[in-house]
Amino acid sequence: MRPLGRLGKRGDQPAARHESAEGLVVVPDDEPEVAEEAESSGSTHTEIQYLLLKLGADMGYRVHVARNDQSRVWNGQRLGDMPRRRQQLPQQFDPVTNQTIELIDVLWLDGNAIVAAFEVESTTSIYSGLLRMSDLLARQPNIQVPLFLVAAEERREKVIQQVNRPTFERMKPPLAEVCRYISFEGLREALVTVQNYITYLKFDWLQTVSESCALEDL
Repeated sequence: MRPLGRLGKRGDQPAARHESAEGLVVVPDDEPEVAEEAESSGSTHTEIQYLLLKLGADMGYRVHVARNDQSRVWNGQRLGDMPRRRQQLPQQFDPVTNQTIELIDVLWLDGNAIVAAFEVESTTSIYSGLLRMSDLLARQPNIQVPLFLVAAEERREKVIQQVNRPTFERMKPPLAEVCRYISFEGLREALVTVQNYITYLKFDWLQTVSESCALEDL
């Protein structure tokens, strides 16, 4: 695993405030959002969701796409109409937890068990996905669901920096210990490599295309 580059100091940028299960989370807005980037990254976001949904379905899992993304279309395929999509999530959690789970970008399910959760981060801000994952862990501390943050390779350093914020380090377990990173580029390349035998892949294959977000593991 290559070492994580030197993490830059945070400047005095205006702070964004988000409500999480542990209270108010204040995070600096490091880079301003621009319309052109948002439009382009929206297409990338849909592409990666499509790839993850198709991969999960091809591996034999039922899949779920975020409730507010079901009308998105990639390559002529509406995400809400993907093969093996599960329309209703298991109801073993309380209503507030279910509201959080329904907005996670992609889920893989085996029966009523969620076996993997993916947040795709393609815009400047990566906080919404992190907060959904932290909310899930805060409300269900005993849940054992592998969490994956999927983002461009150029944003790898920033993603890992944010996962290791003190806000998330205080969680039990810390978010960095249960969350792994997958790059867009690595996912695309890996899917090309295994395209002829995807149906034979086991879940552990994700370990080979992802990396730990814990700083001591880098």
